[in-house]
This record gives sequence, structure tokens and C-alpha cells, in this order.
Amino acid sequence: MRREASVLAVMFAATALALPGHVRGGDDAIDVEAHGFVLADLAGRVTPEKPPAGNQSDFLLGEERLRLDIAAWLRSTNAAAKVKLDAAHDAVAGRFDVEVREAYIDWATGSIDVRAGRQVTTWGVGDLLFINDVFPKDWVSFFAGRPMEYLKVGVDGVRLRYTGRHVNGEILALPFFQPDRMPTPDRFSFFDPFSSIPSRAERFPDSTYGNTELAARLYGRLAGIDVAAYAYKGYWRMPGMMPNDLVAPTEVTFFYPRLAVFGVSGQANGFGGVVSAEGGYYKSRDDPRGDDPTVPSSQLRLLAGYQRQIGESLTLGFQYYYQRMIDHDAYVSALPPGFPAEGIYRDTLTLRLDHFFKHQTLKLSTFFFYSPVDRDYLFQPQVSYKLSDELSTTLGANIFGGTEQTTFLGQFDKNDNVYVSLRFDF
Repeated sequence: MRREASVLAVMFAATALALPGHVRGGDDAIDVEAHGFVLADLAGRVTPEKPPAGNQSDFLLGEERLRLDIAAWLRSTNAAAKVKLDAAHDAVAGRFDVEVREAYIDWATGSIDVRAGRQVTTWGVGDLLFINDVFPKDWVSFFAGRPMEYLKVGVDGVRLRYTGRHVNGEILALPFFQPDRMPTPDRFSFFDPFSSIPSRAERFPDSTYGNTELAARLYGRLAGIDVAAYAYKGYWRMPGMMPNDLVAPTEVTFFYPRLAVFGVSGQANGFGGVVSAEGGYYKSRDDPRGDDPTVPSSQLRLLAGYQRQIGESLTLGFQYYYQRMIDHDAYVSALPPGFPAEGIYRDTLTLRLDHFFKHQTLKLSTFFFYSPVDRDYLFQPQVSYKLSDELSTTLGANIFGGTEQTTFLGQFDKNDNVYVSLRFDF
């Protein structure tokens, strides 16, 4: 408790010291701004099932969170710094955590700018469907109703960006691997082919020069279309599962195989709205023939989307996503007897509806995922209301379903939840 009070006191003191203003004068002035929010979140199950391990609470989420954002910039050198800190109390686990969500320094000169430190990066044109956005996601936050910004996870590294007259480009070097944050059995129920094996280990890529992740993007506007090309060398963000014995395993190791991604995207006005398309080839560097069932096989991923604003207050969006395993026959042949096999392809349809009322203080929204092949779905209705400029509240739900307990969304069928939050911005 003493540690929690000390951290909160430091964050509040930093906020007070960094209130909007500047120090020194003239061209050497350092301008500083600070803001943030206090957030209370609660997410409760609406199904009778409990998670298979750990805390048997009826709640997926119960937390109080303090966010502090501080930005500073030096006029004379085109340099800036930004820090986003979160202090959160997790009432379900009885734990207090402090996280540096972002902390970086920007410096620009001419057409070049550099960013070093922890940063959140978003690539691609998909709406909650990701192909060339190969950066880590927090699926626990997404499935439990935290604000949407918490779906993205910061990465530590250096970004070099070039802004040209016709073509822009950027390169990221990420020496410290950050995986996706996946649901765990102390909060969620999901399919686990090795659920009876308690002995578990996790192996991350070593932080060496040779293991540094590299991501590059070229983008610009061509014939009225925003186009981009992408390349990535790194690792799968979701872990593979390697048993010590495929027939009679006694231990399972979670690991992150090597991956390369090459892709393109385009977005343009059309048919009264915005049309989007994206594609990517996922090359499994540790399973080039597709005959290792513990490593994800190479894949082709495609996406087409359309979004249109109807009037001043209603936005409608559709997407179709297609993913195909390249070496499916080799994968099935190598699969041990009794293990469920992934299909040669999976697809997803999405629907988004956002409707504003009362001078945009009340928002009703719906996002719906449905896979025609897997026959599973995720339904996310939400209503949010701004009580004032500073105070807002949100009520929503995550409803899962599917005919099989082994598909991506169907496995979470026992985790339907309703969440409510209250937020105060300062």
C-alpha cells in the first residue's frame, strides 16, 4: 500500500509541475503540456462458467486507472518528448501495476525525423482487422472492454521517417521483442489442446543484434489512391506450443517462431464513401515446408473494406477478410492423431455502425465479427455518453459464439461479459 501511495503521489506531483506553460524565454523556450484521466472499469461475466484456473471471480475486469500524459518541446532544435504513464489497481487479482505506455524523444531536421523510445505504431487500412500492422496487441483489453486505445501495445525501438514530395518512408528497428497479450486461464476460458499438462514454460527470442525486428513502409498518393508497401522481419506475436513429446507430453513450451511479412495496401474515395484493400504474405521462416504442426504455416491474407458516412451522425462500414494456409496438406499430414486440424482457410465479415445523438454527446455503436467458414462470431454493442466536457460513461458488451469450441472466436463462448466505465479527463 505504501508503494501504491508513493507512485500516485509522484504522478500527481508530475502533473502539477507540468501544467501547460513554458520555461526560459525566446527561441530557447521549452513548452510543456500535461493532461490525463482517471478511469474506473468493471466487466462481469454473464455466463455461469468460471475460468479453469486461478481466480474464480465472476469478474473479468475490476480496476481503477490513472493516466498521465506529459509532452514537452524545445523550439530552437525541433525536439520534443512525450510520456504516457498508467497506474492501475487490479481489484480482481489484488495487484497494483505501473506501465510506461509511451516514452519517446522526437527530433526533426529537413525531411528526416527520428523517434527513439517506447512508441505505439499503427499500419494498414483495416478496421480492427490487421494484416501489415504486425505490432503487438492486447487481446485481454479488447475482450474485456477497456478503452480501444489499450488494444495497442507500445514497442521499444527507433523509428526513422523520410517525408518526400511524392514518396514517404519509414523504418523501425525493435531490439526488444514484445508479444501479443493473450487471454490466460485465470480470467478466460478457451481451447487448450494441452490443458491437462500443468508444466509450462515460455521462451522469448534473445535480445541480440541479429534478433532485432525490422519493419519498413513506403507510402504516398498515386492517381488519387493512398498506397503503401510494407516489409517486416521478426516473429509471430502469438506463441506456438511445443510439447516435449507429441504422443505423451509432460511439458509444454510456448515460443515465438520467426516470421517475415510482405504486403501492400490502398485506400481511396469511391462509391460515395471510402474503399480499402490490403494484402500480405506471411512467410513462416521456421517452417518453410509447412510440416511442423507446432509452428504456424505460411499464409496469404487479404482484406477489402468499405465505409460510408450517412448524413451527419451515422457511419456504416463493411469488411471481408480472407486467410489461407499455403502448405495445408503438409500440415495435416504431420499433425498427431486426435489433434483438431485448422482449415485450409478462414474468413471474417465485419459490420460497423456508429450513430451520434444529442449534439454528439451520445454515441451508439456496434461492431460485429462473423466467420462464414468457422461459423463463429463476436458481437460488441456499446453506448457512451458525455455527461460534461470532463466526465463520460460507457456501457457495452462482448458476446461470443460458435458451433465449435476450437475456432478463434468460438473458443471464447463461455466468456460473454458486460462492462461499464466512468472516466474523468483533466
